[in-house]
Amino acid sequence: MTRESLLIELGTEELPPKALDDLAHAFRDAMTQGLAKRGIGFDADTVRALWTPRRLALLVGAVDTEQPDVAQERRGPALAQGLDAEGRASKALVGFAQSCGVDVASLEKLETDKGAWFVHRSVRKGAPLAALLPELINESLKALPIPKPMRWGSREISFVRPAHWLVVLLGDRVVEAEVLGLRSDRMSRGHRFHHPGPVWIPAPGQYVDALRAAYVIADPNERRALVRSLVEDEAGRVGGVARVPEDLLDEVKNLVEWPTAITCAFDAEFLAVPAEALITTMESNQRFFPVLSADGALTEVFIGIANIESRDPGEIRKGYERVIRPRFADAKFFFDEDLKTPLAAHQDALAKVTYQQQLGSVWDKTVRVTELARTIANRVGLDAGLATRAASLAKCDLMTRMVGEFPELQGAMGRHYALAQGESPEVARALDEVYAPRQAGDGIAGSRVGQVVAIADKLDTLCGLFAIGQKPSGNKDPFSLRRNALGLARTLIEGGIELDLLAQIEEAMDSSLQARQRVATESPAKDAKAAAPRARQEIGGRQVHAETVDVHDFILERLRGYYADRGIRGDVFEAVLALRPVSLTDFDARLRAVREFAALPEATALAAANKRIGNLLRQAAEKGYDWSKAGSSAPESGVELELDRAISAAEGHLTPLFADRRYVEAMTRLAALRPAVDAFFDGVMVMVDDEAARANRLALLDRLRRLFLQVADISLLQSS
Repeated sequence: MTRESLLIELGTEELPPKALDDLAHAFRDAMTQGLAKRGIGFDADTVRALWTPRRLALLVGAVDTEQPDVAQERRGPALAQGLDAEGRASKALVGFAQSCGVDVASLEKLETDKGAWFVHRSVRKGAPLAALLPELINESLKALPIPKPMRWGSREISFVRPAHWLVVLLGDRVVEAEVLGLRSDRMSRGHRFHHPGPVWIPAPGQYVDALRAAYVIADPNERRALVRSLVEDEAGRVGGVARVPEDLLDEVKNLVEWPTAITCAFDAEFLAVPAEALITTMESNQRFFPVLSADGALTEVFIGIANIESRDPGEIRKGYERVIRPRFADAKFFFDEDLKTPLAAHQDALAKVTYQQQLGSVWDKTVRVTELARTIANRVGLDAGLATRAASLAKCDLMTRMVGEFPELQGAMGRHYALAQGESPEVARALDEVYAPRQAGDGIAGSRVGQVVAIADKLDTLCGLFAIGQKPSGNKDPFSLRRNALGLARTLIEGGIELDLLAQIEEAMDSSLQARQRVATESPAKDAKAAAPRARQEIGGRQVHAETVDVHDFILERLRGYYADRGIRGDVFEAVLALRPVSLTDFDARLRAVREFAALPEATALAAANKRIGNLLRQAAEKGYDWSKAGSSAPESGVELELDRAISAAEGHLTPLFADRRYVEAMTRLAALRPAVDAFFDGVMVMVDDEAARANRLALLDRLRRLFLQVADISLLQSS
């Protein structure tokens, strides 16, 4: 099979930078899947998605030039129906031959153990790739994730942006194709200003170099690395350190084809404005890179990336500095005006902002969170005054001018305003940390006050939305409850906060259900079912709201991926999850102990024994056997007696270990029971007819299983 290189390039107006990566990858995936679907082989290691602001391209280093031939077999009438008594072809056989385009004599016979048939065998010639490409390209473009396609000119054709040229090369030959109203050619386009004319592409392998000569870097990874290098070099040249967020780097590399760094500066007087506001303006609004001092403080220097090598860079610099000044002036005005109003003065305004229709206003939520923060603080030994003060102010900065203009600054601005208005540093810091972790990979709140308020806020969010039936379903999670649940769990575990999570969820759920009932009472037509009696469920010997169990399980389930990322096996996690510990620090301690236990040589045998014990006890219970009063007769055999003594010795040794949560030591001690357990099962029949002996043995196994269940259900462990 002959292979050639393949190039497809679609030239357009400037594509949306934030969506460009996804568009390019989707085009690559759709094309490669289309090739595979049509039986066209290709070297996957040579497939490259290339793109710039003005083009989507796919380069395949080696692809089959045609489909493989396909052997076909079409079964016709059975021999008995295909021939009459004289051996002449029946009408059915003649019709079958005609439908296959051959005469009867060309048909073959197929004999199997189920009978014999006439068959027509043929070979379908594979189509050349050149003939398949037009359909494949159009099909792939239609599959792109384009929420709002646009039309241009008088055409009915639509795409994410107007398309202007099309290159389709197979080897050094142009493949004739029509896509989006464009006829294919080998002529690409260079940089809009440096090389506005056509660019001759001799062959796919010369595409990248041909565009580079025309001031276009087609490889997005190369362009991204160049932007980073330019920014860091310029920052170093002025004695600073560039701030280069990955998402900003991704966006900027999709805004330029030939990046050039321009070092700029703003008036130092703006440094009186909180750095977060200035950085947000530079990065989010203007796609500039801030420059920090060696100690991490923001300087007045910033770096812009131009898409042109200007003969007079000073003019570009003036433009960048000119465009940023009014935005900084607005930020300074917002900050100065906000400082005139104490944070607490915004609390009345929060009462006029709806948090959720069935849960009341933002102030209603604040009141609930404040009460939760008070109870949590008391339980973890924290000054409740600090926690309640922070919780009561946590949402106030939402009503400030600065956060109204830059919503992503919520929390950070609350911290600045609180410090400027004389609040304690602990309270001010907590106003920012209440949202931690803000996204995947972020750390939890660093202070204990911040941790407590963050826990309270996330608990109220989870319980409130579960209380009104807004739990996530499938991939839909409009209120980011999964992120809230994981952030809550991480704060408890990584913060080492000992808290009865189930009890705390129940308190938060009570508040949420009461809020829902109050809102429904005020507007009964909106939620007539809110005042109905709520179902209750038992968990761990407690009667709690059914929604409380849902929230508790939802939080625990978020830990599955959290621990998997840390190398914890799924069966180890399941072994601890089976007990549903109410403290997540306890959950974490058990998990680490079971992980160490699972690595011991005794683990596999003891896990199997525990599974066997569980099955025996379940079967006995189903048969109505009662072993609760066992012990009236002495063990009948030596191995039974030895296991009894081993369990008794372990019980005495393990009690203080369980009490102190020294689970690693406890599991190590339990591993020492293996010889006695193995000997028992080798030498004793448990389900015997003798009622007393059977009850004694079941009771003995029940004691053994309960010991292990003090830590986890190790019967769920798999052999490693």
